[in-house]
Amino acid sequence: MSSDHKSAKIIVILGPTASGKTGLAVALAQKFNGEIISADSRQVYRGMDIGSGKDLADYGDVPYYLIDVANPNDNFTVGDFVVQANQAISEIVERGNLPIVCGGSGLYLQALVDGYNLSGASVSDLQQREDLENLSLAELQNRLQILNPKFFSELNNSDANNKRRLSRYLEILQTAKSLPQKTKPNFACLLLGFHPPAEILTERITARCDKRLQEEDMIGEVTRLNNEGVSWKRLESFGLEYKFIAYYLQGKLDEEQLREQIIKASVQFAKKQMTWFERWEKQGTEINWVDSFKEADRLIENFLF
Repeated sequence: MSSDHKSAKIIVILGPTASGKTGLAVALAQKFNGEIISADSRQVYRGMDIGSGKDLADYGDVPYYLIDVANPNDNFTVGDFVVQANQAISEIVERGNLPIVCGGSGLYLQALVDGYNLSGASVSDLQQREDLENLSLAELQNRLQILNPKFFSELNNSDANNKRRLSRYLEILQTAKSLPQKTKPNFACLLLGFHPPAEILTERITARCDKRLQEEDMIGEVTRLNNEGVSWKRLESFGLEYKFIAYYLQGKLDEEQLREQIIKASVQFAKKQMTWFERWEKQGTEINWVDSFKEADRLIENFLF
C-alpha cells in the first residue's frame, strides 16, 4: 500500500464458520459504500464454491476480492493473501470506498492486521506444504523448535499440539527464512467479532450441512474437482466437507457417517477458530464482539466519523 493511504480506515469482520459474518459484511457494505475482501483460505480457490460457502449471490452489487483467484492444485500462501489484500485495500481506498475484510481464517487476518512483513513468503510451494503435511506431530514440533526455539516456546498448548497450525507456521518460517516481523500497518482497523451462542451455531452448522448435501450437490462438486485433476489427497487437505466427501467417494465412509463427520468436524473447527481469536485478544488486539447489525453500525459510525 502506498504512503498516501496511511490514514485509511478498514473494517474487519471475523467469526467462526456459519456465524453469519458474510451477511453482516454485505449489509454494512451496502450502507457504508464498502467493498469486501474475503479472508477465507478456501474461497480463494476456483470451483470450490459450495464447500467453502462463497454464496456469491448474497453479495448483490457489492464488489468482492480474494475469491476465485487460484486453482485448487495451486498453493495459495498467507504471503499471497497479505500481498493481494493490501493491493485490494489500496484500490478500494483510491476509489473513496470502505474496505471491509471478512472471514474466519485467523492466520490470514492476523498477518494482515498486525502488519507481518512476509516478503518472500508469497512464493507458492506446493511440494513444501505436502512434505509438511506428511510429518507427524512430533516431527513438526521438533522441526519448529529447531528452526525458531523462541517462537516455539511462546506457543500456547493448543497451537503446540495442532498439526495444521504447526504446518502453517513452518511454511511461513521456511519460506520467509525468518520469523515474520511486524511492521506498522498503513491503515487503522476496527475489528468486529460475530459469534452466536454455541447451541445456535451448532444448529446452523447442521442445517448448512444438510442443505449442502441434499440440495446443493456438494458431493457432485467434489466429484467434479477430482475429475478435473484434483487428487483425493489434495481434496482431503482442504478439510471439512472436502475431506469427508473425498473419503465417502473412496468408499471409506457411508452416508450416515459422512453427515456425522462433517457436522462434528465443523463444530470442532468453529471452536478452534474462536481459540485463535481469543489468543489474538490476549496478545493485545481489541476485538469488538457484536450480536446485531445495529451494534456494528454504531461502532463503525464512531470509528469513521
